[in-house]
Amino acid sequence: MAAATLPRLEIDLGAQTLTLFDVADRPAAVYPISTALNGAGERQDSGCTPRGEHYVRACIGAGQPINAVFSARRPTGEVYSAQLAARFPERDWILTRILWLCGREWGRNRGPGVDSFRRFIYIHGTPDSEPMGLPRSHGCVRMRNEDLVQLFARVTPGTPVLIQ
Repeated sequence: MAAATLPRLEIDLGAQTLTLFDVADRPAAVYPISTALNGAGERQDSGCTPRGEHYVRACIGAGQPINAVFSARRPTGEVYSAQLAARFPERDWILTRILWLCGREWGRNRGPGVDSFRRFIYIHGTPDSEPMGLPRSHGCVRMRNEDLVQLFARVTPGTPVLIQ
């Protein structure tokens, strides 16, 4: 079997883990994650994590500090803290880095009513107070900030992502 030219990611919804495979297709790292509280699903506005083949469409946040706050994929200039969280308890915190996903399967996770990219499905950082290993997100894949910085350094746009 020929070696891949890019690493790849596999997200296991049942185990709540993200595995990074290196270019030789060997597991290089396994991270705990948190996916959607509403479970798996592809429909727009479902609050579910979409399944199937995806790829990283954009890597956002290079050079930002750990706990940098993002809104609409742009840094706000804020750095997450307990005090900031207390002032804005309703916010769904998107922190540190964003890996914006795009579906590859027309009619399943790409196209009208099911498009992961248009649903703004990300792999992103979350406050350290949020549990990993438990589905708690609004559809995205949440990671520990330190883990996400490590992962971000090892992927590029085009990196394949399988969510199952």
